Amino acid sequence: MAAGASSVVIPEQPGEGTGRKRENGRGPSVPPAHSARPARSWPGYALPVLLTLPLGLLGSAFWLGRHVRPSADEWCFLPSVRDHGIAALVGKFYFTDNGRLGNGLLVGAYAKFGVAGHQWFGLVSGVVMLGLLWAVTVLLLRLAGRTAPRGVPLLVASMVTVVFLFASLNTYKTFYWPASSVSHTAAPVLACAAAVPLLWARSRRGRVVAAASALVVGVFLGTLSEETSVVALVVLTALLLLNRQILAPRVRAHARVWCLAGVAGIGIGTLLLLTSPGSRNRRARFDAGTASMFAPESLADSLDGYLDILGTLLTNWQYLGALAAGVLLALLTGNREGRVPALLPCRPLFLLGAGTVTFLVAGYLCTVITYPLFGSHVVVAPRTWNDYLLLYVALLVGAGALLGRALRGHTRRTGVVATAAGAAMCVAVCVGLAFPLGELGEQMRVRAEKWDHQDRWLREQAAQGARVLPYRPLSVSGMGEPFGQRGIRVWPARCVAEYYHLKRITYTERLP
Repeated sequence: MAAGASSVVIPEQPGEGTGRKRENGRGPSVPPAHSARPARSWPGYALPVLLTLPLGLLGSAFWLGRHVRPSADEWCFLPSVRDHGIAALVGKFYFTDNGRLGNGLLVGAYAKFGVAGHQWFGLVSGVVMLGLLWAVTVLLLRLAGRTAPRGVPLLVASMVTVVFLFASLNTYKTFYWPASSVSHTAAPVLACAAAVPLLWARSRRGRVVAAASALVVGVFLGTLSEETSVVALVVLTALLLLNRQILAPRVRAHARVWCLAGVAGIGIGTLLLLTSPGSRNRRARFDAGTASMFAPESLADSLDGYLDILGTLLTNWQYLGALAAGVLLALLTGNREGRVPALLPCRPLFLLGAGTVTFLVAGYLCTVITYPLFGSHVVVAPRTWNDYLLLYVALLVGAGALLGRALRGHTRRTGVVATAAGAAMCVAVCVGLAFPLGELGEQMRVRAEKWDHQDRWLREQAAQGARVLPYRPLSVSGMGEPFGQRGIRVWPARCVAEYYHLKRITYTERLP
């Protein structure tokens, strides 16, 4: 989003404006007349109509969340939290499983409510993600000295959310599976929360609060998701290196302090994670130590896998919805009267190049640290891409804003056509995503009915004293269940038995 925001600042042409100098000393503070206000070709009713599509899609997705039922890892989380509380699960994560303190806290927060926690997770996490992206969009526009018609920031944020969540190859594991969403989907959006205090700050006290927030969020992030921590470190490093190229002198020092606080926080959190007994156990279990992770063969295989992932992302037309949102953002915004931007005049090629390099480096490093655990399957595990996928979507918004900015400098007819094309692409993407979401919702509904029926039967039999009962695996979107192919017992079986207070469960192909 940072690239997108900076790209909508339209530089002044020599000899235009009132002659007043900016604080950064780079020319007049009043832009040329053709960029002073949004395009008038946009009808007043069109924006609310367009906005209903992504918001309606999100609302439908939230409603379908009522069909979510536990599966995979969650079979083990539920009895642990039920019998011993959230603190016990956090301790289990730290001392045994993976060392992720923050992850254990969020998992425990929804597991505490049992099945209802899984059903409400999509609504709560989706609203939080949309709200954070909306706030960041509004504040970045203010930072760039831009003003927008009411609803435009929400349109951009909702399109980003829709594309990020539903253009995935496996929407269930990206959005509806709470254990995955906490680690790979919600985590990168929560990282954006650290930027809100900085973008909001207008006083010395506000900047101190922003730096402190970056430190705290960084520590939490370091114990929440290794992959998102890597992405955040790459982005913060890029901001530190490009500080002089994108920010006005009056805000550079504050931005550097904020970046360094974030880096320090992530470093502390990562150190807590890596030195934990749980992290050591996990690395030993998967042979994912530093030596194997950065071995030449592993690095080469990670690169091959990453190139395949990029091929998948670049050929998915639905991500064009983010590009279209960026075009509309540039075409429908104008200059904020009396506001001196905190960003330097836009250099499109530089910004696009810097954003692209940042994304490519972050994505490759995420693949490197993920490859020892997933191996070649990292190419077919799209949930592991989400940590850097948000950065890709933000890059597309920025590229779209640069394109819209270039088109805005042409004739009014060009602006009208570009606005209509951007709106049409947003409509096409939302419609294109609605059909697979509806199909997934039906699959979830069918599973929920069977799951509820089996759940009631198992509880009744366990209450009557049964110790060994048959269980039929009920999977959706490739989710793990207690039995694999041909009834082979796999790891969740023990947890399912514990959940129903049984000694063990056996495989069956028929519902009771």
